[in-house]
This record gives sequence, structure tokens and C-alpha cells, in this order.
Amino acid sequence: MTASADTPETDNSGIPDSRSINTADLYDERGEELDSIALQFQSLGGLSHFSGPARTIRCLEDNALVKSTLGTPGDGAVLVVDGAGSLRTALMGDMIAASAVANGWAGVVINGAIRDREVLADLPLGVKALGSNPRKSAKTGAGETDVELDIDGVKVRPGAMIWCDPDGILVER
Repeated sequence: MTASADTPETDNSGIPDSRSINTADLYDERGEELDSIALQFQSLGGLSHFSGPARTIRCLEDNALVKSTLGTPGDGAVLVVDGAGSLRTALMGDMIAASAVANGWAGVVINGAIRDREVLADLPLGVKALGSNPRKSAKTGAGETDVELDIDGVKVRPGAMIWCDPDGILVER
């Protein structure tokens, strides 16, 4: 069965499959309960639609926490990384993304850059980022995990639901 905007696919319990939920329809239904991130993130992963409870990291040009976090069980969560919008270094590449897939993460949203975008496009992982840069980041472990983030005026709390598709990113208030 192919999902349409009006009739999302469901799992055996009748609950809509999050991979088929369109953010525009969700906003029409629940607008006041959601915030929309206006930054124009690019869809760079193999999954165009993804959602889950948010896990968060704040770091600047250092991906050690991203690597270690995505190396743990994700249980369908979405990792939101606030890299302060820096495009000077990549915070995730193909090896870290493959680890995310192996560990059951639904996706990653990076307010910054990724690399290996052709490989990421073939992985069954949702990836939103501002762009790409082949330059590696530092790996000292600088940053914070499981903290409230402010991305473009939208608060992203650990555990809040987040929905992503080619139209954008919605966050539960």
C-alpha cells in the first residue's frame, strides 16, 4: 500500500507509520502544539520522512559526542545536534551514520555540516543538515548531551517528539 498525504500507512496496531507522516498535514492537525524550525535544512539521508523522541547534543566543530551517542542504542530516537550552524567542519560522516543505522536511530538533525553525502543518501537513516564539508572535526569530546537546545528560536527538549520530511522540521512544544 502506498501512503498518501491523507491516509498514512499504519502498522499492525493501526498507529500511523511515522515514516509516512507529512509535516504539513501534521501541522494542519496539531499546529498550536508544534513549533516549526524555519532554517532551510537539506534532506541528505536515505529516509525522507523520519520522527522520534529527541536526544540532544550541543557541540562546536567537535564530533566525539556525536560518534559516542550514535554508537549506543537509539530505539527509534532522533539525535538533534546544535553545531551553532558552523559549516567549517563536518559533525557526521558515513562511518558514524552507519553506526546510527546499526544501533536503531531513526535519524539525525545537524545544525551544521555533514560529509560523505552520497553514502548517507543510500543509508536507511533520516539526515537533515545545513550542508556538507569534507573537513573532519575535532575529536576532544567538547560539548554537552541531553540539554535543551535553541535552534532558530525553537526549543528542542530531550524527549520531545520531532518530525522531519522534505518540507521541514516540527518539534513538540
